[in-house]
Amino acid sequence: MKNSILGKLNTSAIIIGFCTVAIAQSAMAQDVSPKYKAEVPSSITTPDFVKTDLLGDLKFVDGMPSEATVNKVYDFIDVARGTEAFLSGVPAASVYAILEGFKQLGMKPGDMAITEDLMDARSLYLTPNSTTPYCMMELNLKDGPMVMEVPPGVLGPIGDAFFRWVTDVGLTGADQGKGGKYLFVHTSYKGEIPTGHFVVKVPTYRNPAFFRVFVKDGDVAGAVRGVKENFRLYPLSKATAPPEQKFVNVSGVKYNTVHANDFHFYEEMNAVIQYEPADAFDAEILGLFAAIGIKKGQPFAPDARMKKLLTEAVAIGNATARSISFSPRDRSVYYYKDRQWYSSFAGAYDFIDNGAMMLDNRVLWHYIATGVTPAMATPKVGTGSVYPTLARDSEGNYLNGSNNYSVTLPGPVPAKAFWAFTAYDAQTRSFVETDQKSAGLDSLNSNVKPNADGSYTIWFGPTAPKGHEGNWVQTIPKKSYFVFMRLYGPLQPWFDKTWKPGDFELVK
Repeated sequence: MKNSILGKLNTSAIIIGFCTVAIAQSAMAQDVSPKYKAEVPSSITTPDFVKTDLLGDLKFVDGMPSEATVNKVYDFIDVARGTEAFLSGVPAASVYAILEGFKQLGMKPGDMAITEDLMDARSLYLTPNSTTPYCMMELNLKDGPMVMEVPPGVLGPIGDAFFRWVTDVGLTGADQGKGGKYLFVHTSYKGEIPTGHFVVKVPTYRNPAFFRVFVKDGDVAGAVRGVKENFRLYPLSKATAPPEQKFVNVSGVKYNTVHANDFHFYEEMNAVIQYEPADAFDAEILGLFAAIGIKKGQPFAPDARMKKLLTEAVAIGNATARSISFSPRDRSVYYYKDRQWYSSFAGAYDFIDNGAMMLDNRVLWHYIATGVTPAMATPKVGTGSVYPTLARDSEGNYLNGSNNYSVTLPGPVPAKAFWAFTAYDAQTRSFVETDQKSAGLDSLNSNVKPNADGSYTIWFGPTAPKGHEGNWVQTIPKKSYFVFMRLYGPLQPWFDKTWKPGDFELVK
């Protein structure tokens, strides 16, 4: 018994000794600093617990994210990149939707869509005008250069597949309104370039071409006839015997050219990326699309998780684009401190300011409009056009089709050619759908009458004010809308702001 007790005591002593040594060694290890040790600022370390407003609690173990944190941040970044892909991809998706709209009509590249009887709300376009004929076509350079014979007296831009400006034709183009032959060549083309053309190199295959025709003395038919007699678009390979030009009158035709605002948007973008050459767009933006599964040469096949997140992303992106377009927070886009009018085309034609791409300005324009050109962004006095926009009345409330408003333009209105008002549906960003074909009016219309002092008062509302029927634009009750005021050939008082349009005043 005594030996047994002594044995147990010895064993306990040994255990206690080992524990004492271990504790001592641990203490020594804690007291001894590494030989090579930095002074680490807290700003470069990550706490084990981080609280965020968007993602809630994020947990780490000495900098290593927990599984729950990993899942949260990957969901977040996929939604964030999907949202940014929507905002940055709108220009390309818009081009795609326009050209696919032409295909709906049975048109092929080289055919011209022309609004012989002007445009109305039956055709879905982003903020067109209803006062001049439009001429629109797809310029496809995948199979070789194309020759465009431009009529005299037209005006319009040529863009690429990302709606980047390529050149103007007509009054602000190389032909200076006299008409002439343009040769459009993809940048990869190695063949011979013939003389006698205005040569334009383009980095993409599918390119939108637009120009408008100015109407003299109300003769729309004469303006259209002038286009048909002088316009041709054909492959350079057939220049010695050009095929007969096909014209498609799209006035009053129901078809859509507006890009999607739901998951289908990403499918539209995938179609663009797959068709265009790999170097057509900036590597950074191609990387953004690749991050959400849109990559050239690979199928776009998101799994259930990714499709759910992209559906969320496009909803957020669409809400963001609408906020930027109809409620700009950047006060620099507003023309006046005491007015609701703001620039729909803010800054330069390429949206670059001192080396920086102004992302919101690009969204602001491309979400509600099409085509870019220096002639719109930075026109010279008496040339080009400007597009003041508003979506709110003088009290800061969104325009409502149930209400009656008046707006007064002091005289003389500083527009060398003419001025116009057009109302657009907030949902489609196309013409408001009313019993008025034009969805607006312009100063070339003899029914539009000035006030005794030379100013013009225009009325917007569901019913015409008695005695002002010629100065009235119809709206639909309970429908939101916004307005473009166009000045063609803006004059000096517009640029120096000595002329100031009135706000929309609610008629009570």
